[in-house]
Amino acid sequence: MTRRVKFSAAIAVAAAIAVTIAGCSSGSGGGGSSSAADSLPKVAEQKKLGANESTLNLIVWAGYAENGSNDPTVDWVTPFVKQTGCQVNAKTAGTSDEMVQLMRTGQYDGVSASGDATLRLIYGGDVAPVNTSLVPNYTTISDFLKLKAWNSAGGKMYGIPHGWGANLLMYNTTAVTTAPDSWSAVFDDSSTYAGKVTAYDSPIYIADAALYLKTKDPSLGISDPYSLTEKQLTAAVDVLKKQNANVGEYWSDYTKAVQAFESGTSVIGTTWQVIANLIASDGKVNVKTVVPKEGVTGWSDTWMIAAKAKHPNCMYQWMNWITSAKVNAQVAEWFGEAPAQTLACAETSDPAFCNSYHATDAAYAANIHYWTTPQTTCVDGSGKTNCTAYSEWTTKWQQIKG
Repeated sequence: MTRRVKFSAAIAVAAAIAVTIAGCSSGSGGGGSSSAADSLPKVAEQKKLGANESTLNLIVWAGYAENGSNDPTVDWVTPFVKQTGCQVNAKTAGTSDEMVQLMRTGQYDGVSASGDATLRLIYGGDVAPVNTSLVPNYTTISDFLKLKAWNSAGGKMYGIPHGWGANLLMYNTTAVTTAPDSWSAVFDDSSTYAGKVTAYDSPIYIADAALYLKTKDPSLGISDPYSLTEKQLTAAVDVLKKQNANVGEYWSDYTKAVQAFESGTSVIGTTWQVIANLIASDGKVNVKTVVPKEGVTGWSDTWMIAAKAKHPNCMYQWMNWITSAKVNAQVAEWFGEAPAQTLACAETSDPAFCNSYHATDAAYAANIHYWTTPQTTCVDGSGKTNCTAYSEWTTKWQQIKG
């Protein structure tokens, strides 16, 4: 996953963005265990806080650790340094793969990992379980983000939830005259918009095709879009190979997605709410977003602490700080996502922000199949060991794009 910092706050324009929730089952899971218990590395959690170490080395998505250098009015790092004495050194990563690689160097204390990286870090022994009692702000984080398949294992949290969002279907209302209600518009029927379909650029996007096939072809037996057998993976890959001929742009930088829709080079495809809001606020084209009848995938970012963090106390201080009401509100508005902290909604500068992003809407959140790193032991909680791993998805993704 790649993200870029947003340099102006997205303006929620409710009239321009119609999101209709369609019924679908949750893919979030409950217990969080994604592999056999005996394969979970034995990494101890911290029992109590000690003195702050004066330094904190982080790997972050752009926009998650602002210190005023991009915009002097946007700074939650400097107050943290003043309060804790922990000097923050933030390394921006462009993809989840890069985050995993950087964490394995042992040079960093923590990371803002997405679900397509978290289980790789957990089962690779790169991160430690988090003692949530040492993070007071954890108590008021949305319950629907706790102890899920992408951020926990063995009944323990391996991080503190930060922000989340859905991967929606967006279309230009002038170019797409019949409102779509299915992902078929960008998969089997993508030739209708040949060269103007946009799709997310990551192996995890295979899950979107799998989610579509779950409804379209029940004979495949897909129960979870991240728990695919070889046959199911092949079927999803075939859908995406067909789609590839009609894709004008694969995006990972959401500012590029905004530009593509505003220039007319894209008229339909996968989006985030922030993209739709930015386009609506610019007023150049009219777009609408929809949750198709097959459901949607989504992402939930988690602050994780390195298994051998050199500055663990500063990392715990950071996890509590970044999920405090005021700071989580600042990050969410700057970045363009739903805050994990329920109390953040009272702190946003835009009173309509949390409604726009469905921040505390548990029913909306339950309809999202959150990114979860595929494992050979299926991540649907079944305990089956006939699923395909993320490494195979990566190989297939390269084949899809050619």
